[in-house]
Amino acid sequence: MAGRVVALIVTLLTLGPLALVAWRAEGGWGADWPALRFTVTQAAVSAGLSVLLAVPVARALARRRFRGRGALIALLGAPFLLPVIVAVLGLLAVFGRSGLLNGALGVAGLPNVQIYGLHGVVLAHVFLNMPLAVRLILQGWQAIPSERFRLALSLGFGPRDIARHLERPMLREVLPGTAVVIFAICLTSFAVALTLGGGPRATTVELAIYQALRFQFDLGRTASLAALQCLICAAAVLLAMRLSVPPGFGKGLDRVVAFAPPGWRRIADALVLMLATLFIASPLAMIAARGLPGMMDLPQAVWAAAGRSVLVALGSTALTVAAALALAGGGRGMGLMATLPLAASSLVMGTGLFIAIWPFIAPERVALPVTLLVNAVLALPFAYRILAPAMGALRADYGPLADTLGLRGMSRLRWLVLPRLRRPLGFAAGVTAALSMGDLGVIALFAAPDGPTLPLLVQQLMGAYRMEQAAAAALLLVLLSFGLFLLFDWGGRRGSDL
Repeated sequence: MAGRVVALIVTLLTLGPLALVAWRAEGGWGADWPALRFTVTQAAVSAGLSVLLAVPVARALARRRFRGRGALIALLGAPFLLPVIVAVLGLLAVFGRSGLLNGALGVAGLPNVQIYGLHGVVLAHVFLNMPLAVRLILQGWQAIPSERFRLALSLGFGPRDIARHLERPMLREVLPGTAVVIFAICLTSFAVALTLGGGPRATTVELAIYQALRFQFDLGRTASLAALQCLICAAAVLLAMRLSVPPGFGKGLDRVVAFAPPGWRRIADALVLMLATLFIASPLAMIAARGLPGMMDLPQAVWAAAGRSVLVALGSTALTVAAALALAGGGRGMGLMATLPLAASSLVMGTGLFIAIWPFIAPERVALPVTLLVNAVLALPFAYRILAPAMGALRADYGPLADTLGLRGMSRLRWLVLPRLRRPLGFAAGVTAALSMGDLGVIALFAAPDGPTLPLLVQQLMGAYRMEQAAAAALLLVLLSFGLFLLFDWGGRRGSDL
């Protein structure tokens, strides 16, 4: 019953705003094609480059064992939890007008590079999504049973033969779905286009929604853009689900991959891993280096914004985990309901709620509750994917016994579900809290000038060219985001040996 109620609420919160924006759409679609063209172009290029660059990194990680490998894989998870506006600030510190790269080019007498425009948006998306592609492709590599590699070596296969018969078939299964997932993520990117777009020619649909509502207050055009955004996202999500192909290599004994070619390939793998580490770690190091000196001199407005962000993150986490737990325990058919929010972005949902709220109350008065609710809904697919496998195993292993003992309702939740799912619950809560802390979407529509969250304040400081304060506030945002993630994840693992 709880799962069905949550599914109904999620459906209303996802499709209700979309119905409102569709109702307000009154034509004008032709004027939106430039934004649509740039949105699709940057998403396609970003997804293609992310996947292309991720393949050699995943291959090197799959076939090499070295000290610090676990730490490097953990580093690859950092950009997913890193607030987007902070990632943009770090990239500006490395590739911006006064960044490290242009400083080195100036010493060498070479012309500077510009980060604003299409190439800047693509660079930021590759930084944020290439590590995700590495993790997904690495799972595909590790899904090839080591017995297949042993058999190939016993048959005298060389590296080219193994690539032809084992690695390329796996990549044909994994790469299309990975590329479409990243394509869908890039479609709804807001903070990247807002800070690195560089003008009207580099405007995404998401950014056009924000401009039409926040600056022009054109509800008709806003609704039209929001409906268009929904259609694009829904098509990408459906394509990603259709391209999800199960592995075709059969079962193995879960041993370590035995194929690690020596010679120049060993050097090439080391070089690839060094470049990937440098690309990921440099912006993070620059954020810390530039933000640390100003941490103690932050104005009171930054700390107030941080408090609002923490409250929103905690509230979103509570709602998301409770909803994901209810859907995961609701049995089959709930997966589609949990995936439904992927078809809508935060700005699309925010636009619909804005249209619903505007005739009755000033939107800035409910900015934080609306942001909390939207963040909770948008984080639901991630939390559900973390909890669903563990809940399925729990139902299969202990469900009949619990039914025999009459454990139902709150008793079942207290004595069976929560103790057995403590680890995935902590991890899901940590991911949700980190994502909510760094969100810069719906709050940009609703926030009053004196009530921003920390990501919005960082963006405002960057827009005012107060880069030292922006760096310090960004470092504070990183510390809070990762601190919440580690706190929840540690709470889930503490005292649990399950």
